[in-house]
Amino acid sequence: MRLLLNWVLSALAVWIVAKVVPGIFVSGPVAALIAALVIGFINATLGVLLKILTFPLTLITLGLFWFVINALMLELASALLAPGFQVRTFTAAFLGAIVLSLVNMMLKWLIHPSRDRD
Repeated sequence: MRLLLNWVLSALAVWIVAKVVPGIFVSGPVAALIAALVIGFINATLGVLLKILTFPLTLITLGLFWFVINALMLELASALLAPGFQVRTFTAAFLGAIVLSLVNMMLKWLIHPSRDRD
């Protein structure tokens, strides 16, 4: 049940990013669900491999290079899902990666609050 909820929250985050960041488009809620699934799959497979391979560069840039990798993952998802999910430019992908991570973090914090707050 928690996995399904996280998937829906990720789809909501993709939809919010499409509304906030110019250059990122989602055609509807089904496309947002599919985009969230594909982005998650890409990040879990290719994204992990790229983050391991580029770890020295990430250390030198104090972690900022991870945003570049996440932007590349968004562009790859856009190439796979071209009609329903589109990222027009690398700048849009870069800003979208930042906003997507922040929105995802905020939505998951709202739904799954920490037990330390109580």
